[in-house]
Amino acid sequence: QVTLVESGGGSVQAGGSLRLSCAASGATYPSDCMGWFRQAPGKEREGVAAIDSDDNTIYADFVEGRFTISKDNAKNTVYLQMDSLRPDDTALYYCAAEPQMSTYSRDYALNPDEYTHWGQGTRVTVSS
Repeated sequence: QVTLVESGGGSVQAGGSLRLSCAASGATYPSDCMGWFRQAPGKEREGVAAIDSDDNTIYADFVEGRFTISKDNAKNTVYLQMDSLRPDDTALYYCAAEPQMSTYSRDYALNPDEYTHWGQGTRVTVSS
């Protein structure tokens, strides 16, 4: 069992920054792949960024260089640094872990269906 707890969400103005954290625990950490996803009201959950056990990263196109995913294995924590936030970044952000990702590629790593373990989410609100 893997437990994921997100933190760091909040309300910021457009152009601001936030750093999300995901503290992981459980026998299967570190996982093959850790990902950040988000879900805005009325929309489907979408992949934001992913990082594998070798620190290879994948980002969604809409990130456009504004976000950085990283991890600290000593602290069992994955981070999402978000800069230049925009109102359309407003969403509930989730951390996810997949112990055995079959293929580390954009189609898999940013697909929520490929992940087994999920956190409860942390809310991000960006005002204009």
